[in-house]
Amino acid sequence: MTSVLVLNGPNLNLLGTRQPEIYGTTTLADVEAICADHGAAQGFDVTCLQSNHEGGLVDAIHGAKGVHDGIVLNAGAYTHTSIALHDAIVGVELPVVELHLSNIHARESFRHTSFIAPVAVGMICGFGAPGYVLALDALLGHLGRAK
Repeated sequence: MTSVLVLNGPNLNLLGTRQPEIYGTTTLADVEAICADHGAAQGFDVTCLQSNHEGGLVDAIHGAKGVHDGIVLNAGAYTHTSIALHDAIVGVELPVVELHLSNIHARESFRHTSFIAPVAVGMICGFGAPGYVLALDALLGHLGRAK
């Protein structure tokens, strides 16, 4: 069975209360339930993890190799700063879909640069919590396993 890691970065544990005008009112628990439900309905496994620590995210990416078929990654602010996440993705050779709740290209200029994008199969941004389902479907399509 196909297995996908949904990996969330810093401050995403605050979803639902942190800047709801930008990130919405859906909580991280809600997002994880949406992902799990979508996986069950489509016949694939979903594991969700969140870390506020760059090293924790790197460890999760490393740990995905041989366990998961791909990763949906919302790296939060580390998107714009972390060469370590970039290198981890290259190192595990798993397809990654980059995800953002907000449209990073319509925000501050420092958010326009992504160290993840050059090593991701694609990016979903600006659709809020429903973007997770879009990212899962995009990843499954990339894997050739969409129903």
